[in-house]
Amino acid sequence: MLFLVPLWLIEYVNKKLPLYLKFVKVKKIQFLVLAIALIGIACIVPKQHQYISFKTAKEFQAFLNRKTKPYPLLSAHRGGPMPGFPENAIETFENATTYQPVIIEFDVALSKDSALVIMHDDKLDRTSTGTGLVSSYTYNELQKLTLKDDDGKVTTFKIPTLEEVLHWGKNKVLFTIDIKRGVPYEKIIAAVRKTKSETNSIIITYNANQAAKVHELAPDLMISATVKSPEDLERLNQMGVPNDKIIAFVGVSEPSQSLYQYLHGKGISTILGTMGNLDKSAKANKNRQVYRNLVGNGADVLSTDDVVLAGQQLDAYRIEKQLNLKNIKLQ
Repeated sequence: MLFLVPLWLIEYVNKKLPLYLKFVKVKKIQFLVLAIALIGIACIVPKQHQYISFKTAKEFQAFLNRKTKPYPLLSAHRGGPMPGFPENAIETFENATTYQPVIIEFDVALSKDSALVIMHDDKLDRTSTGTGLVSSYTYNELQKLTLKDDDGKVTTFKIPTLEEVLHWGKNKVLFTIDIKRGVPYEKIIAAVRKTKSETNSIIITYNANQAAKVHELAPDLMISATVKSPEDLERLNQMGVPNDKIIAFVGVSEPSQSLYQYLHGKGISTILGTMGNLDKSAKANKNRQVYRNLVGNGADVLSTDDVVLAGQQLDAYRIEKQLNLKNIKLQ
């Protein structure tokens, strides 16, 4: 009888064995036995989810303000899509938690009847069975569509609403909420309030004016703001955005360590976007441990399109540095 090992079992072994073998010397035969044993265990035990949560908004913000021991995290860009799991789908978000305790980055658009739905592109064609502009469909019409993965494979997954995502994410993940053009910040903040998601939500902004607007509307919420220099932070401060409400997006190429040191000295955590060139470099040069070095140099969060590889390297880094976070639970 032919026994097919599911892809996730292979990934499980690939993830666990290197971490084990780094610290334990084994002979070849022991290695083989260990590999077979791990696959056998994985066949019996369902995939575990790594959930991260904070009891209060104050505790959440203290973590982001570096008042506790730093613990590097991954942000799954557009939720961590992979084969069979399309971007911006709740099922994809849930799948990402089987690899890492994650921040889920997702995109919010507006339907024709002003429903807040999760979609990156202005048009439906690339990621769903629909065609044309998202804004030309009502919520009910959008619910008749299903999502496609990055290879164009149609799934059974539906386009979720913002409230559905926020409800799902309670006590599971952290969020960075990317707001598409034309979507009022007021509606996003109202949904965060309604679902009591202040304990796990960060609002993404792209310039100081947007950051100031969000802080004016919701002075208690955390804001992701672009900070590529001390001058960028000074402008944010001058516009009334305080350091303790900022998590700094430092760009998609690695900044100087002096910028990390400057921001950390202000109690500000940093997000480095690896989607694009850094992800490509990491995949092409796995032995260089690109992701491990990026967090070692000062990045607190890596926003990546490769949750699997980045997660493996962050796991190794955390073990090496003996890092733990009490807010992570396995289920």
